[in-house]
Amino acid sequence: MENSTMQSASNPVYRRRVLMHKIGISLSSIAMVLGVFFLMWILFTLLLKGASAVNIAMFTESTPAPGSDGGGLMNAIFGSFVMVGIATLISTPIGILAGIYLAEYGDKSWFGGVTRFVTDIMLSAPSIVVGLFVYAIYVANVKHFSGWAGSIAISLIAIPVVVRTTDNMLGLVPSSLREAAFALGAPRWKVALMIRLRAVKAGVVTGILLAVARISGETAPLLFTALNNQFFSSNMNQPMANLPVVIYQFAMSPYDNWRELAWGGALLITFSVLGLNILSRTLFNQKTQH
Repeated sequence: MENSTMQSASNPVYRRRVLMHKIGISLSSIAMVLGVFFLMWILFTLLLKGASAVNIAMFTESTPAPGSDGGGLMNAIFGSFVMVGIATLISTPIGILAGIYLAEYGDKSWFGGVTRFVTDIMLSAPSIVVGLFVYAIYVANVKHFSGWAGSIAISLIAIPVVVRTTDNMLGLVPSSLREAAFALGAPRWKVALMIRLRAVKAGVVTGILLAVARISGETAPLLFTALNNQFFSSNMNQPMANLPVVIYQFAMSPYDNWRELAWGGALLITFSVLGLNILSRTLFNQKTQH
């Protein structure tokens, strides 16, 4: 055994592979440390500058007028919550059904191949392009910005995330499980919905949560669709306040209280997205352990 180890250590190919392994591990460790460092730096900066804005007024008062004191982000929080909720209701059934179709029929259909190709393009498409698309086909025709337009825009961003996650998760189901269901006489649609989808429901829920986290902080699509509203409004057919656009506008303003509210809104969005990511990881890890 010792002779074999010594011979391997003297082999130049073996030494080169060990060296490349050490270099790869070192570079990976450096990248991880840098990533964690900048993440902690961002979170520390948000806490330092945004914690003072997190108070009761932030959740109970609407955005202040230019030059006025006080104010909060109640209208923006409500608008973001409503638009993200509606976008989730739109994207979830479409994305899951499309993912089921791709997993069941996508490998044998040219339409499935085209769907996967379009989904991959939408995953990497800039969000501002989606906003311009909805502006051209909806906002320009109805002649006004609206919460509906904003919901449609961010739902188009969430759909491909849910589609790809569902497709990938269903692909992990063992073929023996499907064959057993078919052998018992179950129809294909029931196998897809009641057997395969149920087996990977935690992974699908994880994809939905990741999609929600993705669209929660999108600013560019909402600039062209929902725009903003200084006042509290629940009318989805009118311009609607939302956190990303309010943060964008307040951060560049000359008013101190506006900039403080922008930091508070950024802190709220960041920790909400961080919480969704932690929740999705927890659900997926629990399913993996079972």
